[in-house]
Amino acid sequence: MYLTFAWRYFKAKKSANAINIIAWVTVGVITFAIACQILVLSVFNGFEGLVKSLYASFYADIKIAPAKGKTFILTPQQLTLIKQQKGVSAVSLIAEEKALLQNEDLQTIVYLKGVDNNYSNVTGVAAKTFAGKFNTGTMEEPGLIVGTGIQNAAAINVDAAFAQSKLTLILPKKVKISVSDPLQSLSEGIATATGVFAIQQDFDNKYAITNIDFVKQQMGFATDEYSGAEIKLSDNTDLGAAQLQLSNLLGNSYVVQTKYQQNTSLYNTMKLEKWFIYAVLTLILFIAAFNMVSALTMLVLEKQKDISVLQSMGANKAMIQKIFLSEGLLLAGIGIFTGIILALIICFLQVYFKLIKLEGRSFLIDYFPVKLQASDFLLVTFTAIIIAFFASWFPARKASKQLIELR
Repeated sequence: MYLTFAWRYFKAKKSANAINIIAWVTVGVITFAIACQILVLSVFNGFEGLVKSLYASFYADIKIAPAKGKTFILTPQQLTLIKQQKGVSAVSLIAEEKALLQNEDLQTIVYLKGVDNNYSNVTGVAAKTFAGKFNTGTMEEPGLIVGTGIQNAAAINVDAAFAQSKLTLILPKKVKISVSDPLQSLSEGIATATGVFAIQQDFDNKYAITNIDFVKQQMGFATDEYSGAEIKLSDNTDLGAAQLQLSNLLGNSYVVQTKYQQNTSLYNTMKLEKWFIYAVLTLILFIAAFNMVSALTMLVLEKQKDISVLQSMGANKAMIQKIFLSEGLLLAGIGIFTGIILALIICFLQVYFKLIKLEGRSFLIDYFPVKLQASDFLLVTFTAIIIAFFASWFPARKASKQLIELR
């Protein structure tokens, strides 16, 4: 019943055209705000999904790291128990350290990551190797796979048709520095460039991957000493449950991190940016709320005689108030519905036709990615309804206090 009154008041002719204009402006602002919020949140979802997929290519589902220091001891018995845990699909052992990479007169600092043969089953780096082959070689003849940034910085060649680059790697040893000869704390090894990967700039400019036994030999690791262990989980395995299971198995001497905890700052920053943009766009709804207050206040003045008639027929204050609250929610509802439809049309056009392009050619994709989430629609709709309710409350309350005045 209340919506019936609200609908009649909305479409009825007003004595002043300004009331109609303000009402339609209110609907238009709400439509614009809703469409903008959904579009921006969907683009953020698209970029978040893209970044997560890129980082998932390099980071394993779970990483085991030392609680103190840079290395830990992982015995064959412990490794067997880890592999037997529910949901564990593959385990790769890691030995990593900063190193100086030299190619003739060119040199650069890299994060050298020694990996075993299971590494290709744990991460997607091998699939991202676009030049040469993902071949880490052996301890005696190690192969080196570098990121594109490192390749460019050191002019590395991996083409077998030409002479593959022989690279010098200088690493720190696990020995005390001698005051008389500090060079004793460094080791020097030769590796052959075998491949180049391209994932994301953070990885491409920093990491070089080689044979784990070569790195352990150069750094003087013990037989069962490692820098970390990376684990691939089976599909549909609960990440949190697997982390807790491994933490209980290994104890306090080890830190078990999920792929999100390995990049906490990145994911937290992405979430903060998303919510900040959402908060800024919500300000547009507050602008619409002021328009709504103006439209409803003028409507109350317009319908003074109607209010008096309703009161004389037995309508109480609560009924009058609900009628004008319904009027405000009707304006918001039309704007919300129109905004959602508009946003859906734009999103589907972007998904299928890639209409809006990214400037520059340094991105992996050349268009804005879009990912629709039901939670965003619910959040935006709920926010708009709450703001519309409070914006409608004051004019509706004023209407309910209107005195009976029939002439």
